[in-house]
Amino acid sequence: MATSMARSGLRAAAAAALRGEAKSGARPVLLNKRSFSASAHHDDAYETAKWEKITYAGIVTCTILSIYNLSKGHPHHPEPPPYPYLHIRNKEFPWGPDGLFEKKHSEH
Repeated sequence: MATSMARSGLRAAAAAALRGEAKSGARPVLLNKRSFSASAHHDDAYETAKWEKITYAGIVTCTILSIYNLSKGHPHHPEPPPYPYLHIRNKEFPWGPDGLFEKKHSEH
């Protein structure tokens, strides 16, 4: 750890010497300085406004697409043929002659 810090300091001093900062008395600039998110140079109000606009655009787009998809309708499939081996009932259901989630048949 100490050797890497020494190398980093030497690297910064060498870079400052090459730029001529050591002669002018200015502090050497550290090249390997870590920048965290708090030190970012972004304007928080700008970022908030940008994402608010993106959110509103997404809401409008999703609303338009859902209205378009719902307005098209859906295909109606033909009724399956009444095969004799389908819906065989040997015993009545407690809720009536039809299944719980099946379409109820009405007599005309």
